[in-house]
Amino acid sequence: MRKLNIAIVGLGNIGSYLFKFLNKNKKFLTEKNNCVPVIKYVSAKNKKKKRKIKIKSDQWVNNYLDLTKLKDVDLIIELIGGCEGPAKKLVFNALKNKKHVVTANKALIAKYGDKLSKIAEKNKVNLEFEAAVCGGVPIIRSLKEGLIANKISKIYGIFNGTSNYILSTMDKQNKSFNFVLNKAKDLGYAESNPSTDLNGDDVAAKLKILSSLCFNSFLNHNIYVEGIKEIDRNDIDNANKLGYKVKLLGYAEKINNKIYQRVHPTLIKKSSYVAGIDGVLNAVIVEGKPVGQSTIQGEGAGPSATTSALVSDISSILRGNIKFPFSLSEKERKKIKYSTIDERLFAAYLKFEVLDKPGVLSNITSVFSKNKVSIERLVQNPDKGKKISTIIIITYNTKNKYLKRIINEITKKNFIKKKPKLIRIDNN
Repeated sequence: MRKLNIAIVGLGNIGSYLFKFLNKNKKFLTEKNNCVPVIKYVSAKNKKKKRKIKIKSDQWVNNYLDLTKLKDVDLIIELIGGCEGPAKKLVFNALKNKKHVVTANKALIAKYGDKLSKIAEKNKVNLEFEAAVCGGVPIIRSLKEGLIANKISKIYGIFNGTSNYILSTMDKQNKSFNFVLNKAKDLGYAESNPSTDLNGDDVAAKLKILSSLCFNSFLNHNIYVEGIKEIDRNDIDNANKLGYKVKLLGYAEKINNKIYQRVHPTLIKKSSYVAGIDGVLNAVIVEGKPVGQSTIQGEGAGPSATTSALVSDISSILRGNIKFPFSLSEKERKKIKYSTIDERLFAAYLKFEVLDKPGVLSNITSVFSKNKVSIERLVQNPDKGKKISTIIIITYNTKNKYLKRIINEITKKNFIKKKPKLIRIDNN
């Protein structure tokens, strides 16, 4: 029977889990794919590090880049991480030397996916990255194969388990942002430095990849990104009173032949499907024709979920399928116009903490009037003891640029006690 020699580079939690899984399930995977997966070599930064896996002496390669030149390596699995340095060198060199590549590296694919895809296509090898987006949610293969008949108009959802855990736990346990963040670190849901999760960059990288697949376009970095660091308990309480939940959502949508990509905290109706996705779960919703709306949810991260995605990619290569990394060849992918969200219409929640004195409310509403933004609902909560007041305004649909203009204008007022807040609303 055919054999496929595999090299795993990076032996952290995911690399070690995958190593064990492939060894334990070798017979099962051979039967499923009519090809034997053989872990020929491994490499990692620190050979002496204690690991719960048994590596044979002849499997270890000190210089990971040597693997790209060895004739008895067919497939390289990159689990180093990061879009520069070793990961970049490894994947570029592997594809140039006609090795198949499987990676879980969203940052690398989001930044260099177009260049890497071109090299893979030229050398007739596979570049697979199911594990780079939403872990155990098989969205990449669904877009490439399962939904291939569809003309997709929109993809959105919860693409980051860390931020979703923080927001849903703040809500359910009535705890502060910092308290829940520390708990997420203790449970292993957040890295020691979770900045890319909290500032929206993790979701942005995933969304760029999904956009490209949905709209058959090249990767585009015109994307609005806002994270969850400014969301506090008060916002979550206000959202509940107004009939909403707060979620960090990523959206890519095609409107009048323009693509809009955005990542930001969003108020969504409690009755909506996405509002019920809590903890570290991810959910991806695809809208297209003829399928209508299709939803996939599952574990977004962790060794077991990521291994599920990695093995899906490995199995595709075991079967001998050579595919274009982004479904189409480079010649057929399009350069579609990606636009800023300035002209997009949103309803919004705006919160102002102000001095409690006469004339403040009329001053604020006059700024809305001047910018032609209509107010649907206004709530004022005075704190007489502190002589401050919280004003919450829900707007009707208006252009994003007008909402930002209002925030910028009111921020400069001398009666403002705290930086005003804007959260967009999705009423669908």
